[in-house]
Amino acid sequence: MQAIVHRTYGPPDLLTLEEIERPVPGDDEVLVRVHAAAASVADVHIITGTPYLIRLSPFGGLPGPRHRVPGAAMAGTVEAVGAKVTSLRPGDEVFGQATTGAFAEYLVMPAKLLAPRPTNLSFEEAALVPWGATALQGLRVAGLKAGQRLLVNGASGGVGTWTVQIAKSMGAHVTAVCSTRNVELVRSLGADEVIDYTKDDFLQGGPRFEVMMDLVGNHPLSACRSVLTQTGTYLPCSGGGGDWVGPMFRILMGLFSSLFSTRKFKTFVMTPNQEDLLFLKGLVESGQATPIVERAWPLREAAQALHHVAQGHSRGQTVLKV
Repeated sequence: MQAIVHRTYGPPDLLTLEEIERPVPGDDEVLVRVHAAAASVADVHIITGTPYLIRLSPFGGLPGPRHRVPGAAMAGTVEAVGAKVTSLRPGDEVFGQATTGAFAEYLVMPAKLLAPRPTNLSFEEAALVPWGATALQGLRVAGLKAGQRLLVNGASGGVGTWTVQIAKSMGAHVTAVCSTRNVELVRSLGADEVIDYTKDDFLQGGPRFEVMMDLVGNHPLSACRSVLTQTGTYLPCSGGGGDWVGPMFRILMGLFSSLFSTRKFKTFVMTPNQEDLLFLKGLVESGQATPIVERAWPLREAAQALHHVAQGHSRGQTVLKV
């Protein structure tokens, strides 16, 4: 099978399209014929090995990458199932998020991390839905409730577009921050207010939000906390912060400072699971949310797609057609 192969840390240009052996599913696993895979900032961090701390994680490896084929979120058709799998059968159309291996024609992953493809989405669109789980889990950790005011910094990106839509489905009042070219897009997703950061500073105006979900991390933590109510919650969800430890220093400072404040600082690590996939499927099929496809690239152009994503100005999400 053809796959994008990752042999050394570095820029996406080092990725190669190669013919490799098709994987075989274990007892609890499924072999999926991949039709589309999402290309995200998380994939860029894993491929470049930055921040360097990621090389010590299950997604990295030393001295080189542990996993040959990158990619996580995808959609496709079940090709074969393991001996203990009863929930799926060959021919089923599915979507989900693996640990690695999605940038290939075939992928093996646990059956428990797959769900039926949303009936109203193409494979390209469905491959983007798993990233909505990052927004969903983040909003749950923050404790967002109906009627509360949420600020989303970075509302037009992959996770940002999901955050706006999911928060609206929860009954929140959403203020979204984005650039001029994305104002109408974000407004169309249901944002109650949109702040164009090239014209206005969302830090002005004093405490007014119960929750801030920060997908950019481009302002001092103290400034971000200033827009929160006295019992508000700040939730970071970005990979910035430098090549060594990334956002870890900001996270540690936030957790420490929250010990002396009524304003809360919370963080989380997104955990793929079937329950969230089914929840997102329900939102999509009911018309309460939809993936925003910025551009679809052929698998052979994965390096170009990842270069685009790495620039940090995505309008929705990027997908690879396999």
